[in-house]
Amino acid sequence: MPKQHAFEYVAGATPTTAGDSLAVIFGNDATLRRWAIETLVGDGDWTQFDGDSTRWSDLRDDLATASLFDFDAGDKRTIVVRSADKFVSAHRTELEKYVAAPGESTRFVLELDSLASNTRLYKAADKTHLLVACGNATDTKQGVTAATRRKFLTGHVAARHQVKLAVGAADALVEILGEEVGMLDTEIAKLALYVDVGGKIDEPLVRDIVAGWQGKTVWQITDAIASGDAAEALRQLDHLFSGGQKAIALLPQISWSLRRLGMATTLIEQRERSGRPWQFEDILASAGIRRPSEIQSAKKQLKTMGRPRALQLLGWLLDADLRLKGTHSADGRDRFMLEQLVLRLARTT
Repeated sequence: MPKQHAFEYVAGATPTTAGDSLAVIFGNDATLRRWAIETLVGDGDWTQFDGDSTRWSDLRDDLATASLFDFDAGDKRTIVVRSADKFVSAHRTELEKYVAAPGESTRFVLELDSLASNTRLYKAADKTHLLVACGNATDTKQGVTAATRRKFLTGHVAARHQVKLAVGAADALVEILGEEVGMLDTEIAKLALYVDVGGKIDEPLVRDIVAGWQGKTVWQITDAIASGDAAEALRQLDHLFSGGQKAIALLPQISWSLRRLGMATTLIEQRERSGRPWQFEDILASAGIRRPSEIQSAKKQLKTMGRPRALQLLGWLLDADLRLKGTHSADGRDRFMLEQLVLRLARTT
């Protein structure tokens, strides 16, 4: 069937039964790719493989094996090859044969950073299977416009956090943060803490929280963390706590810029392992860092932080998020956990 964008597919705007045997999910936005996979798989049985290390011979038996729990003919076992760009390049012949006559036992999903429209794989998926584009940059050919992005944010993403999002608020978020959906989702989750369930996030709230004094202080904290100045980071964090801010609301603010640095470092590692060339600006753009001032700042922060520490950012931030929502959710413990995280992040040795 014709290609569709994740904005429509994930939100259920274009219901389809395609993808029962084969699906190709591609684009530069990792969050959209993940959501598209989750939409396709649902609660079904699925197994994932790393495209950087998987060979076709590793999948042959799995693709021919049905799930032991396949009681419903519509609930196929799913095989997902993540970051499959290298895998597709290495096994293009085998894939083209498989796409022409896919097996009936499993659903096969390929997740890629990019896929050229002139390849046989693209054309075959576009014609008879499921092809979901997951780019976040404005591109009318890919189905991404200011209007489609705004509709996705005010509809699907806002509903994920049980709030309403005003059109002006959605536009302000994109203006301030850029187009990376994971960052926008994180910020909407943070803003949802400031309104009641079912309440409305308006543009003044976005301007106040995201770009207000709290935002400036958070930038000072993340800069201090990146430069290894734990004392300054803790001083600025104390200012926010003194102003009535809660740890559960502060963590997303602190995390979103650091997460982009972590994502950029991970992308560099992936490119180097696969032997693919990379440019710093392209890597940063893929991680959601596109403004010239942000690019220069990110380069400086990554250089100061060092790759070993930057590679641990995503894991540390995820661990902190889980703790704040679990063992350290109580007053006192939440602040202690966040201060402990700042000390860990700002450690220079």
